[in-house]
Amino acid sequence: MPERPRGRPVANDQQGLKTQILDTAEELFAENGYAATSIRRIADQAGVNPALVHYYFGNKKALLQTVLEHSLEPLGQAIAAMKDGPEASPDVIAHLLLSMVAKHPNIPRLLTREVLLPGGEMQQYFTEHMAPHLGGALPALLGREKAAGRLRQDSDPAISAVLIMAVCVFPFIARALAEPVIGVSFDDEGIELLGNQITELLKRGIML
Repeated sequence: MPERPRGRPVANDQQGLKTQILDTAEELFAENGYAATSIRRIADQAGVNPALVHYYFGNKKALLQTVLEHSLEPLGQAIAAMKDGPEASPDVIAHLLLSMVAKHPNIPRLLTREVLLPGGEMQQYFTEHMAPHLGGALPALLGREKAAGRLRQDSDPAISAVLIMAVCVFPFIARALAEPVIGVSFDDEGIELLGNQITELLKRGIML
């Protein structure tokens, strides 16, 4: 990909360039980790000048933060909308999670590296600013479902939330082995099949 010319981009080109940089950063941060990924490497792979990355996002940590917000904000908005809706069915929550990871398949690995593992660069920020609106919001929603008689009474909302996140996200963390060794397909058809089986698992396990 040829490098973009130097100078400030025209307005109608800015959003495309930002998305291009964010997608590249998401991939490289997930593959190599935050510490091992430089702004220059991101810029080179995105086909832009490093100065443009700094112009849009400031420093590397701010870029990583924006990558997470860019990919997870729609999920947070959908979960927030469920708080005002009549239902928050586990299978609908699972569908939202799968839709996010299907669109951003590198995010599960990136979250594992920079949030879940000790010393992750985004652990504190994610815990304080993002988690409460994502997985942290699920136990209350599932508790409401249980109170309405739509979940089994022996189900625990917090544990159910963790299990839903696990079955939706872990396959993408384990993709490097799940695809070639176990034979799980991650094309559109394979993800649809995964979603169908997760729905059946939830219906038989915790839903009424």
